[in-house]
Amino acid sequence: MSGEQRELTFRFLAEPTDVNYGGKVHGGVVMKWIDQVGYAAAVGWSGKYSVTVAVGGIRFVSPIRISDLVTVSAKLVYTGTTSMHFAVQVRARDPMGGKRRLCTHCIIVFVALDGVEGKPTPVPAWTPVDKEDCQLSEYAQKVMALSKGIEETIASYQDHLL
Repeated sequence: MSGEQRELTFRFLAEPTDVNYGGKVHGGVVMKWIDQVGYAAAVGWSGKYSVTVAVGGIRFVSPIRISDLVTVSAKLVYTGTTSMHFAVQVRARDPMGGKRRLCTHCIIVFVALDGVEGKPTPVPAWTPVDKEDCQLSEYAQKVMALSKGIEETIASYQDHLL
């Protein structure tokens, strides 16, 4: 049933194929994990096929090492008419013990699509219920507003960049 799954967590082991020459997990691999958990969370919330439309405020805080146990968590923090914004945190630790550390965080936005024409379709609304929810919702909106400003700046220089 849609509108019930607000949070979702995936776990991965950082494998030898995930790492770069420095022995740390590639940023692209981390971004793939973020997209996978975001997609599953978006489909779980909306009950519809969903597509990624934006990722904002991504920060790589700490490296992920080979064999680390990686936890990728997505939490719905804002809904528009057809969009869902998720705050994503990527944490890692040695699987044999040790303290979890924040490695990456961002906001990822999905839009639900109808099954006929692939057009945006409404999603169940979500309303913040406490102070933390309100802060996360505000944060998501600010991050995406900043990202929109970057897109507009790039578009204004598009001819010079090509």
